Amino acid sequence: MLRPGAQRLRGLLLRSCPRRGSPGRPHSVCGQEGEEKPPSSAETQWKDRAETVIIGGGCVGVSLAYHLAKAGMKDVVLLEKSELTAGSTWHAAGLTTYFHPGINLKKIHYDSIKLYEKLEEETGQVVGFHQPGSIRLATTPVRVDEFKYQMTRTGWHATEQYIIEPEKIQEMFPLLNMNKVLAGLYNPGDGHIDPYSLTMALAAGARKYGALLKYPAPVTSLKARSDGTWDVETPQGSMRANRIVNAAGFWAREVGKMIGLEHPLIPVQHQYVVTSTIPEVKALKRELPVLRDLEGSYYLRQERDGLLFGPYESQEKMKVQDSWVTNGVPPGFGKELFESDLDRIMEHIEAAMEMVPVLKKADIINVVNGPITYSPDILPMVGPHQGVRNYWVAIGFGYGIIHAGGVGKYLSDWILHGEPPFDLIELDPNRYGKWTTTQYTEAKARESYGFNNIVGYPKEERFAGRPTQRVSGLYQRLESKCSMGFHAGWEQPHWFYKLGQDTQYRPSFRRTNWFEPVGSEYKQVMQRVGVTDLSPFGKFNIKGQDSIRLLDHLFANVIPKVGFTNISHMLTPKGRVYAELTVSHQSPGEFLLITGSGSELHDLRWIEEEAVKGGYDVEIKNITDELGVLGVAGPQARKVLQKLTSEDLSDDVFKFLQTKSLKVSNIPVTAIRISYTGELGWELYHRREDSVALYDAIMNAGQEEEIDNFGTYAMNALRLEKAFRAWGSEMNCDTNPLEAGLEYFVKLNKPADFVGKQALKQIKAKGLKRRLVCLTLATDDVDPEGNESIWYNGKVVGNTTSGSYSYSIQKSLAFAYVPVELSEVGQQVEVELLGKNYPAVVIQQPLVLTEPTRNRLQKKGVKDKT
Repeated sequence: MLRPGAQRLRGLLLRSCPRRGSPGRPHSVCGQEGEEKPPSSAETQWKDRAETVIIGGGCVGVSLAYHLAKAGMKDVVLLEKSELTAGSTWHAAGLTTYFHPGINLKKIHYDSIKLYEKLEEETGQVVGFHQPGSIRLATTPVRVDEFKYQMTRTGWHATEQYIIEPEKIQEMFPLLNMNKVLAGLYNPGDGHIDPYSLTMALAAGARKYGALLKYPAPVTSLKARSDGTWDVETPQGSMRANRIVNAAGFWAREVGKMIGLEHPLIPVQHQYVVTSTIPEVKALKRELPVLRDLEGSYYLRQERDGLLFGPYESQEKMKVQDSWVTNGVPPGFGKELFESDLDRIMEHIEAAMEMVPVLKKADIINVVNGPITYSPDILPMVGPHQGVRNYWVAIGFGYGIIHAGGVGKYLSDWILHGEPPFDLIELDPNRYGKWTTTQYTEAKARESYGFNNIVGYPKEERFAGRPTQRVSGLYQRLESKCSMGFHAGWEQPHWFYKLGQDTQYRPSFRRTNWFEPVGSEYKQVMQRVGVTDLSPFGKFNIKGQDSIRLLDHLFANVIPKVGFTNISHMLTPKGRVYAELTVSHQSPGEFLLITGSGSELHDLRWIEEEAVKGGYDVEIKNITDELGVLGVAGPQARKVLQKLTSEDLSDDVFKFLQTKSLKVSNIPVTAIRISYTGELGWELYHRREDSVALYDAIMNAGQEEEIDNFGTYAMNALRLEKAFRAWGSEMNCDTNPLEAGLEYFVKLNKPADFVGKQALKQIKAKGLKRRLVCLTLATDDVDPEGNESIWYNGKVVGNTTSGSYSYSIQKSLAFAYVPVELSEVGQQVEVELLGKNYPAVVIQQPLVLTEPTRNRLQKKGVKDKT
């Protein structure tokens, strides 16, 4: 069987060395012999000023230095506390893959691999890059569905990916036991790279283009100056920086604490095993592809003439380095490891021996157990940080090697051009907030590590660490009645169940137990009246003598008159949609801005930065946690609410998109006549502590109208039928508002030179290449979710952005981007769902007219008859 053998290091880590350290203590795998030495100028040179100071000399930090310097930035300085790669980089397994379930994270992986392919030629430094491909194994039918689900999201990307049959898998990996293998997901360009050599090649490139890499140079203090610059203190002296980038790996929390930030990061212990020579491996004529056995939860690749095997233990067995969270990283910890613990990974070893039987007679020659830093959701935090000027982060990399090249380019482009090159809000450091406690972070990191290889379903929910302190006032009232979803720390009802219905969380690639209840909620809103908890909205108050000027500069729409609301978009300098908000002018110069839960601090950071940059005299306050929000919608909404207020809610007095302060059941609310359902409705903003009383009053008042609850799944179906776009789906930093069909909200003729105005004029003059359309498609038991491939004449021509079942026409409905020439009503295309192409047709938008439109047409019809 696979058994411990001689302790020696081979291949991956470049150098062989004895273990040091006593049992139970971290031990060093390698000494300093043979370390790459920087040029003497890098050892002695010092700068008093820098454009960008990068803190941390792992592969991510060095990649950013390389990209910034190569792009022409002068005075790029990287400060490393000990030596390059001395954190998590040097002991990484070095896997590289094009695969990622995240749409735009595929671009990061793609950019990394394309850089690594040419880096040796560019720098003259060997990088040890192997590209034998990789195979993900499906050994259950649901895994086959998952592979088909992922393939629908690959057609409109540059990455090569295929589903392959068992015969092909065995041909490529002849050492496999094929008894359980049903299919494989194959990426031809995947492989592995030596992390140490990669970092040294990036360092050579960074120096070649003029960056200064200084080490050892631990940062001891960071002081923000009033002009937005930073004083960076080290034992060698102080340096003034226009911006700083925290890329400090498992030291990132310590760097954050220097400026009062608690970055939600947890170091976990990750083990992998290296075997001695295996005769059957040595006899192979070509290198084995990297194998990922998803049910066994491990990766396995060839390492010289042996194998390297790395498991992800369950959340119950995996080990978090709690002492580092409590007491900080031990001083001097760098190129050390933890004692191995084979018992912890034995079930994975057994699974690997069953799948790859030659492992049974292999010797273990090394066990690597090192710290890797995880964020709560396993994704890194990349970009500028809200609340701190000119402080950027590139931290929390659970997979730093494959992310390093692409993230270095992504951040470099953002820093140099003032906007992200494409949308990656899932990596935004501002997706976390004060609600992200240490307890929550540890629970989620443990869950994320343990769930590393579980099936990735659409609409997936993960329950560790929930609820947070950020529950709405209605949480306890509603939690037993519905399936809750997690939104930026909040719990929000997704769908409600009735007596006798299946209340379990049953994720699926097909219609599942929520399908019928959501249909009932849809009918509730369309025919009667429904109530929904919208408290997770991000909410900002902006006032001051320059408030109107600031918003006129920020938004492409005009500023609404006092007492009115509109939909407005913040654009990037290149004319792409950075954010969508509702803007309510409550009193002269005072505004309430509302955004989605997932973009709260993302949007706030942009607003604050523009306010400072332009010198606007304004007060900006985040009131998200102070206010609860209830949505009341449906044809009976007015009748129910009128019972509870003396304010006249009639159509002529309280018009669509009007906002008023009033009392509902004697509870003060800001009422906006707006609803994302497209039906008659109001959003009621109130003190969070008043939520239960307000909800009870509305529900009691609506008994005669058969009032009931509805959740976000029904809301999504309703808004799609009304052709309402959603930020993050139909529009984001990958799209401009013209192709997204948002012309109505963009006022190019308004006097203010709003951000992105000139770029948008150029886009309009050049003409569009694609347009957002609405599709209907007849499917069986599966509906579009978004990001599926659109086919025409045997070629992929576009992608869906979001989708749902339409309960009004009993067909699937989707938004999609297609070439302009395929955007006419009646055009037929195909949508790929779970490996099958379904016929689809472009329809006139919207499928269902909104209530204000229906009302207006009805009045017009009466006048015409008169």
